[in-house]
Amino acid sequence: MLAFTVRNRRLVRTDKPLPRLRPGWALIQMRLAGICNTDIEILRGYHNFRGTPGHEFIGEVKDVRGSALERARWIGRRVVGEINIGCAALGFRPLCRFCRSGLKTHCARRKVLGIVAHDGTFAECLALPLENLHAVPDSMPDEIAVFTEPLAAACEILEQLPVRRFREVAVLGDGKLAHLVAQALCCAGLRVIMFGKHEKKLALARRRGIATQRVRGDASDSARIKRSFPLVIEATGSPTGLALAQHMTEPRGTLVLKSTFHGTSPAETWPIVVKEIDVIGSRCGPFSRALALLRTKKADPRPLISRTFSLAEAPRAVLKVLLKT
Repeated sequence: MLAFTVRNRRLVRTDKPLPRLRPGWALIQMRLAGICNTDIEILRGYHNFRGTPGHEFIGEVKDVRGSALERARWIGRRVVGEINIGCAALGFRPLCRFCRSGLKTHCARRKVLGIVAHDGTFAECLALPLENLHAVPDSMPDEIAVFTEPLAAACEILEQLPVRRFREVAVLGDGKLAHLVAQALCCAGLRVIMFGKHEKKLALARRRGIATQRVRGDASDSARIKRSFPLVIEATGSPTGLALAQHMTEPRGTLVLKSTFHGTSPAETWPIVVKEIDVIGSRCGPFSRALALLRTKKADPRPLISRTFSLAEAPRAVLKVLLKT
């Protein structure tokens, strides 16, 4: 099969054998693959990953190593998939303490699709455990379903916090994840204000009734933004975003960190102490909740697609572009 791997901070075309299936795993043919900031950071050295990147997808199950019932249930179905692979699916016994407590996303031995030790979606096919798969409703187009994984990550904030106790929220960033976070919080009934550098991206938020404010993305923003918020979501994908997010969080407010990037952040920590800020890391989230928002059209990610490339053109693809096999 055609695949792309990370080599010397570049995507390199290669021919690879189809993945071998473990018991209880499925072979999935890609239909669409999304590209996110984490994939860009992997090219910069994030996690020192050297395989096939990519973790946002919709595909079709082509084969299953399992029972007749499992094969009948899954083969031919369009699916999306959770990206964390835990002890049970990897064949480890006994299970680690995180898997035993139901926290597979923090499995001590986990592999992560396209991010940690498991080949991802920038290929014609991939392999995932059946327990990771979610069937996509027949009525949902591929171009919507491919956003399930990042929207689930946005919905994780709703799982971690009683968001209705906040009167309003600032979303810092205007990329794909920031937009999905803003949509998820709007669906939960919050007043959302998005801060970003790009007018065209902010205009997409305003079309959904989300208030916006333009920032420069440099040190001058802290001096120019006079407001503070009880809840701030940092989703810039930039190491400089943390300092501004701390500045914007009010005393005893809550700061949720969504960005992943290669390298270190230059932010100081004293504002966290002085303002007694609660800082929460937030990563993967509930696929069922994301699929429900997409199915009912409460969330609409389609305006975030700027262009679609074929898989063969993967090195040319950029953020918010889809790969089609």
